[in-house]
Parts: sequence; C-alpha cells; structure tokens
Amino acid sequence: MELNLQPLARACFVSGEPFADGDRVTSHLVRAETLEIRRCDLLASRLDGFVPPGVIACRWSLIFKHRPKEENSDRALKLTAENLFLTLADPSTEPTPENSRLVQFLALMLERKKVLRLRGRTEDGAKNRLEHMRSKQMFEIPADDLTPEFFVAIQEQLTVLVGEPKPRPVPVPSAPTSG
Repeated sequence: MELNLQPLARACFVSGEPFADGDRVTSHLVRAETLEIRRCDLLASRLDGFVPPGVIACRWSLIFKHRPKEENSDRALKLTAENLFLTLADPSTEPTPENSRLVQFLALMLERKKVLRLRGRTEDGAKNRLEHMRSKQMFEIPADDLTPEFFVAIQEQLTVLVGEPKPRPVPVPSAPTSG
C-alpha cells in the first residue's frame, strides 16, 4: 500500500497560524470527494474548529519541530504501510480505536512481509511485542482477537485510504449448444 501525501504543513489548517517548535499538532488523513487523500495538520488547540474536507481515515498527534532546509522532503511524501505503521505506533501518538485497529492490521501485513517480527507478549498478555527489523525499535500493540467484525471495520477504514476495490468481472454463462 503506497499513497502520495503532502509533508507536515508549516501552518494550522484551521487558523493559518504558523506552527512553532514544541506545538502539539494533530494530523488527519482525509479522503476528499475527489477521492484524493489529503493531509490536514492543525494545532491541537484548534480541533473544535476543524471541519474535515471529507472522510477521516486516521489521525495522530505529534510535537512540531522545524526540519532543516537540507532535509529531503520528497522522502516524506511517500506514505507506505511501513511509514504509516511507524507513525501510528509511535509511543508519542495518542491511540484511538480507529488507529489501534489500523495499527493491528498494518502490523499483521508487515509481519508477513518480514518488516516486523513478533517477539512475544507483554507480561499481562494484553499486547504483542513487535520488533521493526530495520531500526530494531520495539513496539507494543493490542493483542485483540481478529474477529470478522474487526475485518469489516478495517475494510471500511482501508476503503477511505485506498478507495473502493475494482469490481470483479461477472462471468457470463455460455449459451447451451444444441446437439
């Protein structure tokens, strides 16, 4: 799964106020009516005034820090499943039910691709411990059962991110031959 995405904005989507180092910023991935995925970054203090320009797929919060000008922003434009997992599973990101579900699904997908490796469960058994193979960073994600209801909910969320699946062609029965 790959999406092209704008980098973190330098000003609030709601107020237009420039972000300062240390500001708490909430980012939303929104699917507009044009089916374009758009990133909306806003000051956490402006959440009440936020009207999303479409359906929200997920959101996360972070502390704003100005990037050096020499940093390659093109690298941040590609949002892969791995990058989205690393963003949403980051311990500084406040979990939401939607994000937790998406993190679980991405972890399952990335474990199959050997990007993540299961390293057991926490002592209370409530979370799986996963190691990101490239960075060796450890993540703890909910170890909920993956029920049919889970997959229905995640399918709706993924549809917002990547669009409706293309309809499969319906086979046309061949006309019977007379013999």
